[in-house]
Amino acid sequence: MLDVTRLTVLAAVARHGSVTAAARALHYAQPSVSHHLARLEAETGSRLLQRVGRGVRLTEAGRLLAERAEEILGRLASAEAELAELTGLRAGRVRLAAFPSALGTFVPVAAAGFTTAHPGVDLRFSEAEPPAAVRLLRGGEADVALLFTHPGESSPDLDGLRHETLLEEPSYLVVPVDWPGDGLADHRDRPWIGGCERCRSRLVTACGVDGFTPDIRFTTDDYVAVQALVAAGMGATTLPALALAAHRDPRVRVVRLPGPGRRVSVAVLGEPPDPPATAALLDQIRAAAAGLGRL
Repeated sequence: MLDVTRLTVLAAVARHGSVTAAARALHYAQPSVSHHLARLEAETGSRLLQRVGRGVRLTEAGRLLAERAEEILGRLASAEAELAELTGLRAGRVRLAAFPSALGTFVPVAAAGFTTAHPGVDLRFSEAEPPAAVRLLRGGEADVALLFTHPGESSPDLDGLRHETLLEEPSYLVVPVDWPGDGLADHRDRPWIGGCERCRSRLVTACGVDGFTPDIRFTTDDYVAVQALVAAGMGATTLPALALAAHRDPRVRVVRLPGPGRRVSVAVLGEPPDPPATAALLDQIRAAAAGLGRL
């Protein structure tokens, strides 16, 4: 009998185009993916991959089995969903991947509402920035993901995902209380503090619109540490509203920046209907996000 894990690996190689990309999507080590593929070839007695230059491609047998693997995995997912329908919300598990400032604001409200209503369901969280959260969804390691995109930024690859916007949060300039100036350009000669890679890119772009390149001397995606550095006079920064809602250092001054903010959305994989636990968590997330009011 063919091993489901090995079929999952083959389907991932077919979907992503390489062993390396499949390993990344599944959060496996590359040697582990190669091992599963070799065992699958031994089980089937067929050559499923052939080397082409420095990469690989599926043989005809490999393409056939990958197509069937997608069908099998889809049927297994349907069976899990149907069983969840039968058991309702008395048991089971649902997993959420979310970025830090969401975990620090409306996610705990959603989680409390969910566990109060459905105490028998095991609710679990993973902290993940949007690209990683999408990979967790695709790899079957999360059922729901919270994502964000900045204005003008391309979204993570959302093909095959259902997603909806929850809110739009403005950005704020954050400076020490004794630094005058309410615009980015007012601090062009000051040091700057950057966040995660995507947030740093957004900061550089925003400053570029105001005619300068920020001198980023410190980087951290910990919004508590960022504000402590600002309070100590180590630089200026920008933060989204959720980060300031999660933690506000009284020693900093914040100024809302003009223009659209980043868009926060929730995503799930596959077509409806969702398993009951997933649907219930989505309802709680929508309600908690709406309860934030105007940021």
